Amino acid sequence: MGDIRVLYRKFDGRLHWQTTLRRLGEDEHGVWLGSPPGGAWRREGGPWVTVHGPRLMVAPRDRWWTARFNSESDSRTAVYCDVTAVPEWTAPDELTIVDLDLDVIRLHTTGEVSLLDEDEFALHAALFGYPPPVVSSARASASWLLSAVANFNEPFNTVPDQYLRMLG
Repeated sequence: MGDIRVLYRKFDGRLHWQTTLRRLGEDEHGVWLGSPPGGAWRREGGPWVTVHGPRLMVAPRDRWWTARFNSESDSRTAVYCDVTAVPEWTAPDELTIVDLDLDVIRLHTTGEVSLLDEDEFALHAALFGYPPPVVSSARASASWLLSAVANFNEPFNTVPDQYLRMLG
């Protein structure tokens, strides 16, 4: 299926996160990417971090978010959604995602769902001059994600299982 270079950037263009993931498939929820145990992620300016379990990600084609599905061995969060601009395929093997700070998570242990980084969103909206349509789209996406993740709506329920099996 091929490797995809994934670049998360901030609104001002600076690199935020990067990784290389295997393209697993596509369905009505988006393009599914993943790495088997041993995959690596790097935060800008930091060291490469190896993940111990499989890591799965979905990048919708026309939505203002991406989502990662984490193993318990790597993260306390089962689901980690980044509110983003619509993910952009900048090359057949490269996906660029503009992170808009807001995050929605679901914990492994309790199932608690939370919205994170509202302060960072407000700061960056002012600092980088997020246009009003970006602010409203980001807030609408965060609201939708809170409900969908809390209610186990797809793709936040059983759909990821078929892609996780591909990672071994």
